[in-house]
Amino acid sequence: MKIQPFHLTIPVDNLETCRAFYKEIIGCKEGRSSDHWVDFDFFGHQLVIHYQEKKQLKTEASNPVDGKHVPVPHFGVVLTMEQFNDFSAALIKRKVKFIIEPYTRFKGETGEQSTMFFKDPSGNALEFKAFKNIDQLFAS
Repeated sequence: MKIQPFHLTIPVDNLETCRAFYKEIIGCKEGRSSDHWVDFDFFGHQLVIHYQEKKQLKTEASNPVDGKHVPVPHFGVVLTMEQFNDFSAALIKRKVKFIIEPYTRFKGETGEQSTMFFKDPSGNALEFKAFKNIDQLFAS
């Protein structure tokens, strides 16, 4: 089954810094752009960063998952385990500051997965994960 790409637009308070982050750190190919927004190929999906003036600091929300504080909201991509390992190694090499460093959660349980969380320069939280068994992606 082929999955249709999703479209996600997120606010950023510095277009050029975030443009460089998504291109150089995440490895996204840039698409169309203007002086207020930039399209990216985000692992086959359309991610658009839109400039928005920095607002007052918001309270950061999180939920407990596997003994960690998972930021809410967040977004990301489910990778293969090989992609996850390669990508996390590249992020470590690029000295990305993790909210939750790469690790495996739910070991030995349904939904066992490797995951990591970090933020872009505007504070948008991202999660990348890989399942030991991709057939358990929606398992209960």
